[in-house]
Amino acid sequence: MQRWLGSAKSSGAAIVTPLSIARWLLVLVIALGVYFFYGFVVPILGALVIGFASWPLFKILKARVNGQRTIAASLAVLMIVVFVIVPVFLASSYTLRELSRWVRWAVEANKTGAATPGWLANLPIIGEWANEEWTRLFAHPGGIGELIQIVTGSNIGAIYHLVLMTSAGVFNFLLTLIFMMIVLFCVYRDGENFALQIDKLGERVLPRRWERFSRIVPQTVSATVTGMTLIAVGEGVVLGVAYWIAGAPSPITLGVLTGIMALIPGGAPLSFSLVSLYLLGTGSPVAAVALFAWGTTELFIVDKTLRPRIVGGPIQLPFLPTFFGLVGGVKTMGLLGLFIGPVLMAILVAIWREWLRELDAPKAGNQ
Repeated sequence: MQRWLGSAKSSGAAIVTPLSIARWLLVLVIALGVYFFYGFVVPILGALVIGFASWPLFKILKARVNGQRTIAASLAVLMIVVFVIVPVFLASSYTLRELSRWVRWAVEANKTGAATPGWLANLPIIGEWANEEWTRLFAHPGGIGELIQIVTGSNIGAIYHLVLMTSAGVFNFLLTLIFMMIVLFCVYRDGENFALQIDKLGERVLPRRWERFSRIVPQTVSATVTGMTLIAVGEGVVLGVAYWIAGAPSPITLGVLTGIMALIPGGAPLSFSLVSLYLLGTGSPVAAVALFAWGTTELFIVDKTLRPRIVGGPIQLPFLPTFFGLVGGVKTMGLLGLFIGPVLMAILVAIWREWLRELDAPKAGNQ
């Protein structure tokens, strides 16, 4: 039968190459996986971050048990639970109880108005001004709620219920934590084989670039997370002990909050400066000056010696990407975002610098 459009002739060339189809299919599968398993993304990312950060120690542990991956993975997860999860959980539960007391005080003071605390009014130089501002803002009923509404967009009752919900949401947190430990066990046991498979796919997707990018990412994750965690824990413990020696109230809670604030640029100085002002206002000028001097000295030593050596890995993350990573991470993923946000920014900066280095390589060769 004669064709309406004439005879067909094969050109022998495909419009879309099989390699391009494979790449787009891979992207589509990954996007669908993220969409359907979005609720598990945070614990999976947490497990991957912990796995990257602790992989050098896991290799030593695996060598001690003669290469038995299952036994090494079980021991590694058990040690993380005993030496990391349990202490953090105990400190967090204590801190939440202390915070709930502070919030209850704020709720009660918001109903009737709050008089200026004696330590604030007794501050030298700024005490009179602080008393006037406190009276203007908080002495009348509803003053604390009005300020919180302006700053956070939420009323104090909503914040109080949020604290209660956080305390009551321990069960959901435990389920997420258990799932993250299961994923971490699989990362330890099968991580090397999975990394080889990822390398094969990566070479197909990003030929001649994948090797550099894939080796920078684990180093950056390990150095950034390990460095930030060690510095934050160290500053929280050291300054918490200093708070206890200086006679500050709730030194454990203040130490935990200082450790969390140490993850944010400028957070640790703000923490011990506020505690020093409190001690100064309560009639302990020697303790206040000593605490401020100790905190300044400790922070100077950390920022000038330890932080440049252990944070950043193959790249030194600038201040602005670090700040955006922290804020965006916390807003998107909560407390875990304090670690994942800077890690993602570090990866983006590493890829950006690798591209720039690749572009500058031909110019350097021609000179």
